[in-house]
Amino acid sequence: MTTEALRLSLLQGHWFSHLPAALQDALLAATCERSLDAGQRLFRRGDPPCGLYAVLEGAIRIGAVSRTGKEALLTLVEAPQWFGEISLFDGQPRTHDAFAEGPTRLLLVPQAELLTLLEREPAYWREFALLLSQKLRLAFIALEDMSLLPAAPRLARRLLLMAEGYGETGERRNLHLAQEQLALMLALSRQTTNQILKELQARGAVRLNYGEIEIIDLQLLRQAADTDG
Repeated sequence: MTTEALRLSLLQGHWFSHLPAALQDALLAATCERSLDAGQRLFRRGDPPCGLYAVLEGAIRIGAVSRTGKEALLTLVEAPQWFGEISLFDGQPRTHDAFAEGPTRLLLVPQAELLTLLEREPAYWREFALLLSQKLRLAFIALEDMSLLPAAPRLARRLLLMAEGYGETGERRNLHLAQEQLALMLALSRQTTNQILKELQARGAVRLNYGEIEIIDLQLLRQAADTDG
């Protein structure tokens, strides 16, 4: 993919599109592409930092597996979202596991080149802090929902966040997400998740397809998120 094609793809995301043009150019000049097969590991918790990634195609599954085999799925990172910024700030090992959900193409800006750029242009730290703060804001929302909301409105709120692209991309109606994955994100059983989704489908808010949840009526979904609790 040419540099301009990469730029056009990444400009679909809120963070990159609001960067100074000089920083966009610097990141594109430093990137290299990586391709992963479905299920292939990108990095594991405890791995040393290697840089900042952007998803071009496919999705990256961010989570962890306990010693007993229990899995926690935090999020699916899709195009054109960026990730990996925590280790840029503290230089510490990766906090979670990252695997390709399906065939996936990524951009990597290596850690050493990022740090060299930021040493030369320290004002750019603010731009990466904005990327980190947006993730932190979403994490606080998820923690609050987990603590205060019953399962049904919590699920509806997560679907709304995904339909709105987590504030990073534009609105979308087709969520490529299996029910099992949604259950893992919300720490719910597969049965509970399926029951809530079927109720939302009966109300006309969503349509359930294989490996996909289609948002039919955003207003109905908002009502489910706001009033079911």
